[in-house]
Amino acid sequence: MKARSAALRAAVYAAAAITALTIVFLVGYIVVKGAPHLEPELFAPKYTTDNLSMLPAIINTALMTVSALLISGPVGVFAAVYLVEYASRSSRLARGVRLAAETLSGIPSVVYGLFGRLLFVAMWGLSLISGAFTLAIMTLPLIMRTAQEALLSVPDTYREGSFGLGAGKLRTVFAITLPAAAPGILAGFILSVGRIVGETAALIYTAGTVAEMPKNAFSSVRTLSVHMYVLSNEALYVNQSYATALVLMVLVIFINAGSNAIAKKLTIHSL
Repeated sequence: MKARSAALRAAVYAAAAITALTIVFLVGYIVVKGAPHLEPELFAPKYTTDNLSMLPAIINTALMTVSALLISGPVGVFAAVYLVEYASRSSRLARGVRLAAETLSGIPSVVYGLFGRLLFVAMWGLSLISGAFTLAIMTLPLIMRTAQEALLSVPDTYREGSFGLGAGKLRTVFAITLPAAAPGILAGFILSVGRIVGETAALIYTAGTVAEMPKNAFSSVRTLSVHMYVLSNEALYVNQSYATALVLMVLVIFINAGSNAIAKKLTIHSL
């Protein structure tokens, strides 16, 4: 028994070490390849074929992320509230929503891109809003499932105490349950941000590859991940693509660190 426990412990430590070393290697490789090629001209206000500026792509990435989350966030959270607080597990609507979420979460991103091209691009053309709606559908199952798990983790004593004080169902949900589940719900948003920032295939079909800041929601845009793909695909700007990858990685780390800090504050306030 002791030998088996020691073997399992060694396997766990080995798996953790392999994972950590893989992450360190990937981060180090990107830093070594990209850092020497970070030049001021890569952050020029306007993209040209001479400077290959990524600043418009960074701004487009931020706009795309905010737009997609503004669409999918409320829908996903309210769907989770319905499933946890109102719906019966045996109801057809609840089962249909769960089945749809599980199905959508397993669809490849390129399929979302083709769907967005047939539906949203047909209405609005290659544009910021077409890409945002496509990414909103892509991230909706993730936000809904994490919000659902966060709401289920809230103790029933919170709800019973609210009901005992005379609060109704709706007031209990918005004043007690949702604030207590906020850290878990935010985790779904963090994961969604990572997927949006790193998405390429769906946006090529729906948002386009124009390396300019959008004039309005119907302008074609190029996000940072698409910018990196275009540079590497041309095989003439490999160094610039490594620099773009480094900026993209730093951006994701910064967003995750900031979101985790907010989640910790929400956890403290909810206790």
